[in-house]
Amino acid sequence: MTDKTYNVLFLCTGNSARSILAESILNNEGGGRFRAFSAGSQPKGEVNPHALNELEALGYSATGFSSKNWDVFAQPGAPEMDFIFTVCDNAHGEACPVWIGHPTTAHWGVEDPAAVVGSEVEIQRAFATAARFLKNRITAFVSLPLASIDRLALETKLRQIGAMEGSTAIQGKSA
Repeated sequence: MTDKTYNVLFLCTGNSARSILAESILNNEGGGRFRAFSAGSQPKGEVNPHALNELEALGYSATGFSSKNWDVFAQPGAPEMDFIFTVCDNAHGEACPVWIGHPTTAHWGVEDPAAVVGSEVEIQRAFATAARFLKNRITAFVSLPLASIDRLALETKLRQIGAMEGSTAIQGKSA
């Protein structure tokens, strides 16, 4: 076993919902082995309150989050990422900054709960569904033997995780 703490960045265009959910879930489920962050290419500037409500409902931390540009993590002095996961199809297709350390990347697309228009119950259901799909992926991720798996096998596993239930990914498309 290794004592390494892995840095993980979740990217989504607006950095207001899915990436925030994933950041909190991994920081809580990662057992201290992971430090999660989130950012976006075109951040909304505020976290969606439904995302924070869903985190609270699940018993996760819902404080200290901000909607920020992904350039923050490409600057000198930023934490070096081990993994970067896009959680929205728009961010997956965008030209990302050059990341220090060449982190392993994958696309874990999930439908945008913030795009749901409807009753409060329908919106809450969309956020609960997105959180469930992200938690399932994160649970699979944290169970991987990261210290002993080779990079090619790891990339294959990460793509398989991205294709789990609720995936918006186009099959065969890579991150």
